[in-house]
Amino acid sequence: MALRSIWNGTIAFGGVFVPVKVHSATEDKTVHFHEVHVDDGARIEHKRICSKEDKEVPYKEVVSGYEVSDGKYVVLEKDEIKAAAGPAGRLIDVEEFVCAPDIDPVMFDKTYYLGTQDDGKDAYRLLHDALEKSGRAGIGRWVFHNREYLVAFRPLDEGDADGVLAMHTMRFHDELVAAKDLDLPSPSRKPKKNELDMAGKLVESLADEFDPDKFEDTYRERLLEYIEAKAKGKVQSLPKRSEASDDAGDLMAALEASVSGKKS
Repeated sequence: MALRSIWNGTIAFGGVFVPVKVHSATEDKTVHFHEVHVDDGARIEHKRICSKEDKEVPYKEVVSGYEVSDGKYVVLEKDEIKAAAGPAGRLIDVEEFVCAPDIDPVMFDKTYYLGTQDDGKDAYRLLHDALEKSGRAGIGRWVFHNREYLVAFRPLDEGDADGVLAMHTMRFHDELVAAKDLDLPSPSRKPKKNELDMAGKLVESLADEFDPDKFEDTYRERLLEYIEAKAKGKVQSLPKRSEASDDAGDLMAALEASVSGKKS
């Protein structure tokens, strides 16, 4: 059964309107845990307690408030929060088309597939093919769940996604942390020519075409296997964690050993 869309609206570029449906392109497979009482295994419940009256508050009495000063809040109703989206609540207006490779991957957040409606197939294909031919991505703004996202549209042309448009939510520039504000290592000496040559050989020995099917979440698999075994009463010894050495040691010797290991 086809998955339902999470948002329906329209992409506008110039005088062209493309009715679209937004679908999640990813699926969360994180192993989630619940809080339980260690004495009897019962699940822990969290209640809404008023910090002033020290009593439980029913859900219908809980509203959204923005703290403007210490302990002072401006309360907003749901309709007031939605109104901030303005008239573009169901419209994504393409503001510009940029060279797709110019977008630094650090800007991307989450990916969605864009479907279309029966009366918008021609316009959808037009946008897809125009982006594909130009090598550009469309940039716009999307209001979803009471938040505005910067988004980029680009055409997909591989596998079962051929002919499909992808939409990436992006971070605004002020959401990125500047590298200069972090405690990052300062540049050290330039590598020697023989070190660089040997490192190049190691890189080439590991070179391959990227195939996502080759990579599995081995941590999740091991964790689920351990949980299943423990549920059946099987006692397993915990695997020892391998610790990486902090000692850089002799770079050339380490490179030679790595290249020799790959050859063997």
